[in-house]
Amino acid sequence: MSVLAPPGLVTQGAETTGLLCSSSERRYTTALMFIRSSRGAVIKTLGTQLAILMEEDEVQRNLPVLLKFCLFVLGVMVLSTIGFHLIMIHVEGQEHSWFAGFYWTVVTMSTLGYGDIVFHTDLGRSFSLLVLISGVVLLLVVLPFVFIRYFYAPWFEAQVRFRAPRELPEGTRDHVIIADYDLLGPGLVAQFRAHGVPYVFLASDPEHAASLYRDGVHVVYGESDSTETYYKIHARDARLLVANQDDMTNTNVILTAREVAPDLPIMAVASSEDATDILELAGAQTVLPLRRQLGEQLANRINAGHAQTHVVGSFGDLHIAEVPILNTPLVGKAVRETRLRESLGLNLIGLWEDAEFKPVDPDRTLTDHCILVVAGRPDRLAELDELLYIYDTNWNPVIVIGGGKVGRSATRALRKKGVTVHLVERNAELAARWEEVPDRMFVGDAANRELLEEAGIHEAPAVLLTTNSDATNVFLTVYCRKLNSELRIVSRVTHERNVDSIRRAGADMVLSYASLAVQTISARAQGRPVVLLGEGVELLEEDLPPSLEGKTLTESEIGARTGLTVVALREGETIRTSLSADHRLQEGSRLVMVGAPEGLETFHKVFGGP
Repeated sequence: MSVLAPPGLVTQGAETTGLLCSSSERRYTTALMFIRSSRGAVIKTLGTQLAILMEEDEVQRNLPVLLKFCLFVLGVMVLSTIGFHLIMIHVEGQEHSWFAGFYWTVVTMSTLGYGDIVFHTDLGRSFSLLVLISGVVLLLVVLPFVFIRYFYAPWFEAQVRFRAPRELPEGTRDHVIIADYDLLGPGLVAQFRAHGVPYVFLASDPEHAASLYRDGVHVVYGESDSTETYYKIHARDARLLVANQDDMTNTNVILTAREVAPDLPIMAVASSEDATDILELAGAQTVLPLRRQLGEQLANRINAGHAQTHVVGSFGDLHIAEVPILNTPLVGKAVRETRLRESLGLNLIGLWEDAEFKPVDPDRTLTDHCILVVAGRPDRLAELDELLYIYDTNWNPVIVIGGGKVGRSATRALRKKGVTVHLVERNAELAARWEEVPDRMFVGDAANRELLEEAGIHEAPAVLLTTNSDATNVFLTVYCRKLNSELRIVSRVTHERNVDSIRRAGADMVLSYASLAVQTISARAQGRPVVLLGEGVELLEEDLPPSLEGKTLTESEIGARTGLTVVALREGETIRTSLSADHRLQEGSRLVMVGAPEGLETFHKVFGGP
């Protein structure tokens, strides 16, 4: 790239390796993308606008119609000018030039009516009325309509389209391509910005593309099923393509992209599990049946039967697990009294309480609603399972409300663990189709108290809300909490904006479809495993900044300044999980931390980063 980049722009030789850095750098690269695009140059002159406009196919089709109308208006003016001369000479006895006649016609048809040239006979005045009415109809009514329909509208649409780039700069590489800006878009943008991952969305609608571009989203206007689009966005040099549309469109996207970039890694989001094999045959290396995975993740958060750990992810030899402590000796103890590190070599990295992830406070007293989040080796977690196995949480059936794809997936996962499940579904046809999935099916509205009591709401250890309506899940959270204050409530949400609402309603754990998808895609783009801890919390891995080299964990103040918790250190091929406060950070290490993406942005600002 022969352009001088501003300080801090991530480049590699002459190739752009980052499209997102600081806000000023983003503005620079956004402007660069716009300028370098084939038609995205800043339009400054009328001549340039007209030249671009004349290239539009619609304008080329409409131009003959517009020209025909203009010729028709000109013909009316010429005939009116001839009529003016005939009446003036043979009736009025006045002499005027042909130019004066044309001038009178234009002035009369445009309703200006200066009055410097007038008729004095009734015939002349009648002719003036005829010319005036024709001018009103043609110039004041028909002409604006024709101009807007055949000229202004195509020009305006062209202007909108040209606001969004139609290709990426030469040399762009190692970027992530997302086929559509949908429900996952805002979360993916936040993730990619936090981790410094270059990305681009495709938008087939020009107005949508322009709107995203104005909002600072890296977008290219183009069809996701066109090979030309993938040449323009340098698909051969991309690190990943995410096909996140419906299953049929995703199949077309994958095949089209494969034609341009045979070796491009492709991840497809499957709406139906039945489409998994088809998407793989089309060429996707990874297929995400997100609804099934969401159901399984929700089922992992249920406490029923024996007390045990639930592994939610792994990072090399490091496993992350959640530990419900209901009816165990850990209830009522302070965090420091658990002695998990001393006795089992497990790190307590946080805990869930009232659906919020809270940092470790040695003096915090654990309640029966707390879920500990621990990190350690698999053998250490197995030892903890052996200690917890003798404690029973509750063997009564778990209630799952919602018999859709997520609810069925959660039900199957729970039954595989030996947990009895009662499924509540309002749709009788759907309930009849999947009647064999749960241990017992209840058909009816979950807001019916008698139905919930028959399903066992008063004795159940937990209820799992899996309907695809956030408003319904919020309502049922309040209702179920009122019926059983000791109940553990785990709910899904579709939109992340409703997470706080359902927490306030009384849910103990919340997981969203969007969050699962975003974290899975982000992890794949960064080449790291997926660890879904919960809403707003994730496992992060970062290179140790030079500013922290040689400092101890206490001296680094990472937790106090960023809100992130260091759970392990990767030193070469070794992952060190047993960390003391005076452990000294060495050059070349990688920090494994738990926290929110916002904390990672703060980490980069405070200690330096991409």
